[in-house]
Amino acid sequence: MLLKTFRWAFAVTALGLVAGVLYDGWTALGLVAILAVLEVSLSFDNAVINAGILKKLNAFWQRIFLTVGILIAVFGMRLLFPIVIVAVSARLSPSRAVHLALTDKDRYQELVTDAHPSIAAFGGMFLLMIFLDFVFEDRDVKWLSWLERPLARLGRVDMLSVCLALIILLVSSMTFAAHAHQHGGGHADKAQTVLVSGIAGLITYLVVSGLSDFFESRLADEESTKSDGAGRPAVALAGRAAFFTFLYLEVLDASFSFDGVIGAFAITNDIVLMALGLGIGAMYVRSLTVYLVRQGTLDDYVYLEHGAHYAIGALALILLVSIRYQINDIVTGLIGVTLISASFYSSVRRNRAARE
Repeated sequence: MLLKTFRWAFAVTALGLVAGVLYDGWTALGLVAILAVLEVSLSFDNAVINAGILKKLNAFWQRIFLTVGILIAVFGMRLLFPIVIVAVSARLSPSRAVHLALTDKDRYQELVTDAHPSIAAFGGMFLLMIFLDFVFEDRDVKWLSWLERPLARLGRVDMLSVCLALIILLVSSMTFAAHAHQHGGGHADKAQTVLVSGIAGLITYLVVSGLSDFFESRLADEESTKSDGAGRPAVALAGRAAFFTFLYLEVLDASFSFDGVIGAFAITNDIVLMALGLGIGAMYVRSLTVYLVRQGTLDDYVYLEHGAHYAIGALALILLVSIRYQINDIVTGLIGVTLISASFYSSVRRNRAARE
């Protein structure tokens, strides 16, 4: 099962490492390997969250997620996204941005760094909404019950997560963005950029998540009439419900990839090596997602999703803080791993107590 699920990840690893050596010698092999490890360490919580969503889809859309989805993740987010960001923020043509990435890597890195506040605001708000909607929902299974019970009661207030997210964005734009260093432009411009980008992230979440929930709910209503007496849906998500859920997964993956793409510049500013290393890591994250679904890991270890969502909340706040302060990727990775490990340990203890 393990080998079958990860066989494509192993194949991509071999091809990616060989491509790195052919492109820039044996030094490139080490850089590609380090970038792959960086991506996996930063995105493990992404795999857990994705698995919770992916298990709702039928087999066809799960295959789409691992094939078409990985192409979007590797070429779209790890290769084209930094180029598009540079082209838009520096008002360059895409061809000029590509030329800059290949010929003037220091200037290219500088432009990506200048675009970081808008990237962080967009991704931070999208991830923050995922976290807030999770903790404000009243769930049967609670991990940190002393915290989750009062939050669930607060969640009865309509639009509370949106209001809180907007307050956090406003504070971020008035503090972190207002004092962030930038190459040209005023503090007011930077604060405005952060506000606009953050609102765009919030709107993206509301639209994509809302459409996904709408079609999922409608499909559930249709299938409940065809199901057995228990009222369980007869099939997994398909059609438009599956499409918008897949779209939601892709936007979610994009939001998770922001910190990895920015953090990769601490290792290399060569866009080809970045795409190879982060692409390999993304493939492992996708394979891990499928593995968690097929093994039923989230059903066996019920607190894993809680830990992953708390890691998402931490990552969202880190992205917003990083508008002004540089946060080491090791810190980001350790926070996520610690929260997920703690939730896994709590799940093991819960299962052991249930057997006794």
